[in-house]
Amino acid sequence: MDADNNKMLATKAQTLFHPIGFFQSMLSQLTLSQSMPRLLLVVLAALALVACGDRESNIEAGNREQILHWGNGSEPQELDPHIVTGVPEHHIIVALLEGLVAKDPATLEPIPAAAERWEINAEGTVYTFYLRENARWSNGDPVTAEDFVWSWWRGLQPSLGNLYNYMYFPILNAEAYATGKLDDFEPVGVKALDAHTLQVTLANPTPYFLQLLDHYSMFPVHRATIEQFGNPAERGSRWTRAGNFVGNGPFVLSQWDLNRVVAVTKNPNYWDATQVKLKGIRFYPTENASTEERMFRAGQLHVTGSLPSDKIAVYKDKAPEHLRISPYLGTYFYRINTTVPQLKDKRVRRALAMSIDRKQIVERITKGGQIPAYAFTPTNTLGYTAEDGFNFDPEAARALLAEAGYPNGEGFPTTEILYNTSEGHRKLAVAVQQMWKRELNIDITLNNQDWKVYLDSESSGNFQISRAGWIGDYVDPNTFLDMWIKDGGNNRTGWSDPRYDDLVLNKSPAAAVREERYRHFREAEAILLDELPIIPVYFYTSVHLTHHSVKGMPGNLLDYALYKRIYLQAGE
Repeated sequence: MDADNNKMLATKAQTLFHPIGFFQSMLSQLTLSQSMPRLLLVVLAALALVACGDRESNIEAGNREQILHWGNGSEPQELDPHIVTGVPEHHIIVALLEGLVAKDPATLEPIPAAAERWEINAEGTVYTFYLRENARWSNGDPVTAEDFVWSWWRGLQPSLGNLYNYMYFPILNAEAYATGKLDDFEPVGVKALDAHTLQVTLANPTPYFLQLLDHYSMFPVHRATIEQFGNPAERGSRWTRAGNFVGNGPFVLSQWDLNRVVAVTKNPNYWDATQVKLKGIRFYPTENASTEERMFRAGQLHVTGSLPSDKIAVYKDKAPEHLRISPYLGTYFYRINTTVPQLKDKRVRRALAMSIDRKQIVERITKGGQIPAYAFTPTNTLGYTAEDGFNFDPEAARALLAEAGYPNGEGFPTTEILYNTSEGHRKLAVAVQQMWKRELNIDITLNNQDWKVYLDSESSGNFQISRAGWIGDYVDPNTFLDMWIKDGGNNRTGWSDPRYDDLVLNKSPAAAVREERYRHFREAEAILLDELPIIPVYFYTSVHLTHHSVKGMPGNLLDYALYKRIYLQAGE
């Protein structure tokens, strides 16, 4: 059907994004099938007329009502900012909660949010934030400095299992408290000086600290609501459900129908509500990119989460005004469980890395301008570039595999690649499976799981090789390198190295100038690329379809949207 859709796009561009044209075109394709029962065709035709004849599309109604319809990929795992780790969850949480600072979507520079201003001491170790006196939770309660102190206490509770707890570690004594070396939270460097003044003391100057504060793991949560539904340090309570969730962001959670839609509506108690033009956002969990693209053509989505690679050239040619391809600060990679017997040997891991033809992958499979990756941190991340750790060399890969005891792949156990359900992930996994068979003569099986199950499998170590992607949480190489420290919540490989940890956690934060800091990072990344508990594949670009009525959403390296600045303008 994809080839037929491409032909339809090329010949009927004038009806490409109108629901009636979409259904008519789909029906014309269905009538080509001689096996299609006539009754079914009649029913489909009637449904198309009913669905499209007198009913506005989501885009038409949304533009009129200022309701944004957003393709969000997977069903969110949760909406607790101290538990989740994924991009689909991020898209929703940043509508519901707000940190001390936000980012300007055009420049990615920190801008005031819950804090109206801040001061930094000369040494760069003490930050004093002055909160807005008119900031309110969605239930009308004032947002106070103590809310941040309590929320960060919760985020560091070991029993909560916050995989992002290391985001707090620049704060004085935060790591010691999170790892149980301190029992008392009092020495941790976060203090409410009064109701609207928060003071944060760091262990070392941290150039990217303000950027950390716009990450959802450091957002405040409403203490009374969480305690109403159970122990604050326990996962899975019902405080995040529609009707229960109390947030301080520009929107409130109004609906969460599993595998259908998550809806948020404008928060009248938000401090900057008069500047929020959208009246609501509908997030649709659509794991199948082809389905999402069809929804866009049918007028059901303003923005898609992705686009099938075989549609990119068509949109470039026939509808470039809807196609948005931008550089994206992220890396697509495979995470290796180094506790699996055949994957413990770094020679095996290097052989796997060196037998993937990345140029072929980005040119023939992804097709969206992605860049082959031979390091983990994307090139020129705030001026930082690591040296390549390997190259595509099948002959050398076979020699390494033989050295490890598997000449010509003999005796190498069948190994599984795990990926979350997505046609794009499947195509890439199939390509890697074929490359490893062709170059190394090893057998690979594929296992796809839905988003929540996949995350559970990774977190519990129930995988051998797992598809993964990492998008920078802020623009600094540290966001790519601190995830591989020992026991880091997002490590999940079973690998660690004390030299690596020392460089990332101790030497780089203590560096007096950027170049010294980057030298420590390069040394650490060289260790990572020598050991290869992960296999980088390519550096991302963001590829979306965006309707021309969406305004106030500039492209940027983090694919970051500030919903309070977005609005819908029809008629263009």
